Amino acid sequence: MADKENHEKSLTDIEEIEEKIYLVRGQRVMLDSDLAEVYSVSTKRLNEQVRRNIDRFPDDFMFQLTEQEFESLRSQIATSNKQRGGRRYLPYAFTEHGAVMLASVLNSATAIEASIKVVRAFVKMRSILALHQDLADRIEQLEKVAYKYNQDFRVVFQLLGEIKRDPKFLKRKIGFVEEKKGKSK
Repeated sequence: MADKENHEKSLTDIEEIEEKIYLVRGQRVMLDSDLAEVYSVSTKRLNEQVRRNIDRFPDDFMFQLTEQEFESLRSQIATSNKQRGGRRYLPYAFTEHGAVMLASVLNSATAIEASIKVVRAFVKMRSILALHQDLADRIEQLEKVAYKYNQDFRVVFQLLGEIKRDPKFLKRKIGFVEEKKGKSK
């Protein structure tokens, strides 16, 4: 029974983490403040550890948001305003690899456990996106096939229309047709 409760709690944690994964610069990332919450440390301490171990965080692991990116995210996630005691610096965004690297620099049992959940959340999101992409690809293929057949039928109907209008194919009277007098050949 306890295993089932732990599993359900873990799934809830993963879903909560998924909600904190954003798309910035074409990459799925988590903000430093969200990761600090997940790893049970302050944002200040997390960023302190990052600065002390900056060589472990290349550009594809972490980057600082621009003012525009932060404003765009702020409208989506309701972060506090600078004037009201909120952030004074632009946040850092961590990719999946950067989030895992954080666990190694924070070096605590909580960080290790949390990094596993973070990785699972990123993996789950990636598989969901892959499924959606697969469905989109299949729909596109169906549309192409339908368009091709539609074009084929359009050609058939066009030819039928031309045949119907062509005098050679119009209904002719059967039998002998008498020429009118006065016409010469």
